[in-house]
Amino acid sequence: MAKSKKTFRPKARAPRGFRDRYGADLAAEREMLAAISAVYERYGFDPLETSAFEYTDALGKFLPDVDRPNAGVFSVQDDDEQWMSLRYDLTAPLARYVAEHYDALPKPFRRYAMGPVWRNEKPGPGRFRQFTQIDADTVGAPAPHADVECVVMLAEAIEAAGLGPDRFVIRINDRNALTGLLDVVGVAEEDAPKKLAILRALDKLDRLGAEGVRLLLGEGRKDESGDYTKGAKLDAASIDKVMAFTEATADTNAATCDALSGIVGGSAAGARGVETLAAMAAQFRALGLEESRAKIDLSVVRGLEYYTGPVFEAELAFETLDEEGRPVRFGSVASGGRYDGLVERFKGVEVPAVGVSVGVSRLRAALELSAKDGASASGPVVILALEADRMSEYQAMAAELRAAGVRAEVYLGGSGMRAQMKYADKRAAPIAIIQGEDERSKGEVTVKDLVLGSRLSKEIQDNAEWREGQPAQVSVPRDRLVDAVNEALLRSR
Repeated sequence: MAKSKKTFRPKARAPRGFRDRYGADLAAEREMLAAISAVYERYGFDPLETSAFEYTDALGKFLPDVDRPNAGVFSVQDDDEQWMSLRYDLTAPLARYVAEHYDALPKPFRRYAMGPVWRNEKPGPGRFRQFTQIDADTVGAPAPHADVECVVMLAEAIEAAGLGPDRFVIRINDRNALTGLLDVVGVAEEDAPKKLAILRALDKLDRLGAEGVRLLLGEGRKDESGDYTKGAKLDAASIDKVMAFTEATADTNAATCDALSGIVGGSAAGARGVETLAAMAAQFRALGLEESRAKIDLSVVRGLEYYTGPVFEAELAFETLDEEGRPVRFGSVASGGRYDGLVERFKGVEVPAVGVSVGVSRLRAALELSAKDGASASGPVVILALEADRMSEYQAMAAELRAAGVRAEVYLGGSGMRAQMKYADKRAAPIAIIQGEDERSKGEVTVKDLVLGSRLSKEIQDNAEWREGQPAQVSVPRDRLVDAVNEALLRSR
């Protein structure tokens, strides 16, 4: 007897570093994107959408995680044998777009963009391989005025996303100051491997701490998984100089610039960096942006290699905890900087540019764990369908609520009342509407406030008190349905 062939059934799972999202999370992200884009538009930026794929040579190799396959990007070969890659950010596609349409665009060219980006890197808490960004960039404007505008606008955008001004700080540095540091330790500009190894080591200071960075500046470091990262192979004296640079950040921006001048002022590039940072700090003061919110911090590097001038990143100023109560460090939730050479790759002439990017997915993840980003997006009002032959009447109720601006749906699953109430609970419905034979005979509907009911069930211990009050469930005339629902929704906010 022949054996029956076993049917292959793939395991249902999302790839590592990717996630599925549904309902309240997506609604909250959509609101965040709308709030941030409104800030960008107030500053005069227009929307632009570019494709998810770019030709790999157009994207360039600027990611810090070069040890990953395809230099940190996801790539495929087209049928014409050209390689394409999923965009790793929204800036590299902008550079291609500007170069392609250069003569027709106004200069400076100001655009904002939003959408998913992909990076082939190790995932971690709040760190995904696919995540959403929303950017704003000015192409054709030199430093420092456009850079100052970016930082001020970023502060407004993060506040619009839901963070108070005391819950984040924008930290600022300048790549010219870092070039000055490389001059001080004797690393030539053309020694790209050593230069990048040093910058990438510094970029991991917030994650690995001073000792981890020292290892990466020296021989190298093995992480918890056993993976080994080669170091920059600096000598001990040079490592001390680099670490002293990162520790020179003072209490005030002016004092930091003074300390920086003493370290790298003898380098032409370093002097340019000090001058730019001092000019930006003066403008921040004039615009009323406090130093507690925009601080010069010499430990800021930014991992992308295309930055050429000021760089900045926004970090949360509060601790977040994971589901088991352990501290989680998310790093930067927004970043940006100057990239005067990116369009030059296509045009052959330098085109100054600066931009800012908010990592919406990471910001949302941090806010969720902090349990401080307000109430989750509410589900729809659910109208129970207790009598199949009255479905048109239930749908009429839903239509009235929708016309009044209330999210509403009729239960369509075909189960009984108990299952319908469980459904309303899983949908995070704030209210359930009930009209059975008894209510209909009286010309009424029952409005059940599920939010209030849940809270009272935790507060009221006495059954008699519960039966006498039942404030979370009221019967109202059918023609008062919309008013009663709106009143209940106001109570639950």
